[in-house]
Formats: sequence, structure tokens, C-alpha cells
Amino acid sequence: MDDAEREKALLSVLSTEHYALQTSRSGTIDEATGRATIFLSLLSAALIGLGFAAGNEKVVRPYLGAVLPILVIIGILTFLRLVETTVENSLDLRRIQRIRAYYHNRLASEHDFFADAVVSEDTAEAAWTLVGTRPGRWEFLLTTAALVGAVNAALVGSGVALLLGMVGHWHWLMVVAGVAVALAAFAAQFVYILRMSAGPTARGPLRPDASRRW
Repeated sequence: MDDAEREKALLSVLSTEHYALQTSRSGTIDEATGRATIFLSLLSAALIGLGFAAGNEKVVRPYLGAVLPILVIIGILTFLRLVETTVENSLDLRRIQRIRAYYHNRLASEHDFFADAVVSEDTAEAAWTLVGTRPGRWEFLLTTAALVGAVNAALVGSGVALLLGMVGHWHWLMVVAGVAVALAAFAAQFVYILRMSAGPTARGPLRPDASRRW
């Protein structure tokens, strides 16, 4: 196989891979949306049930004691999978950007069709540029995983406040402890998002070699 045939075969393979990665991105986004919708629907149903149970003091506490742990467990499982889909989406973006860089350097170097693909040697930065954002840890606050993490933190804080209310009548302590636990829970989940998102970046295969050019 000569160089021209090899180039043509590589272009065909890259086009197929590009399409597969776009399909994978669509799948992860759809899954993230579906899981978040299911969790928030369960939360809404639980709040509606709480509205019916709130009029009876003998029912409301057992109701919350049964529902809150279930919501927290489902919320944590949803959060963990949403973090995975965020990482998968980021990996797909980086791979797509490398393919687009090849398109630019081999096929359209005199045009700017794919110029954003080579704005940086950092594949992660170039990938985030593709979706109109800049890389940074605070960007992860805008993800669906962070949204579900915030809801989980509120549920955990409410559970702690409920437990303190059952033990005694320290209303000020209930509020302070609930808020503190909620903030700590959200901070822990956000740190987890950052660690999982930084993991793939540190691995060799997805880091471009500075001495290599497409």
C-alpha cells in the first residue's frame, strides 16, 4: 500500500471514528439527562407525598425517615453515574478534537474550518474550546452531576436536621448542623468530580506529544 492509499484509508477510518465519537457523546448526554430526570421526578413525588403527610405529626416523621434514605441512595448512585458520563463526554471531545486537527493540517490548512482544533497543545483546552467554554475547575459547577450533588447535599443536611429534631428541641443547632453538613457533602462531591475529571487528563494516551505533529 503506497502513501496515497494509506492516507485515503486513514481518512476513511478517521471519518468513521469521528461519527462514532459523536454518537457516543449523544448517548452520554441522553443518559445523563434521563438519569437526572428520573431522580428529580422521584424527588418531586416525595415532596408531594410530604405535603399530604405534613398535616399529621404522627405520620410525617416516619415518612421522612423512610423516604430520605432512599432518595439519598438513589441520588448518590445517580451522581456517580453522571460523573462518569461527564468524564466520558470529555474524553470523546478530546478525541474528536485530535481528529479535527488532522483534518485541518492535512486537508484544510489554508482555510480556518478546523483552526480551533490546533489553538493549543493542550488537548483538554482545545476540546473545551470546541463547546464554547474554557477549561477550569469551576466549569464543573455547571454540570448535571454538580446539580444532582447539590440536591444530595440538601437531602443529607435535611436528614441530619431531622435527626437532631427527634433527639431534642435545639432549633438553632438543627439549622446550623444541617447547613454545615450540606455544605460539607456538596464540597466532598465537587472534589470527587474534580478528581475523576482530572484522572483521564493525567493519563498518557490522551496527552498529545509536544514533539509530534499531525
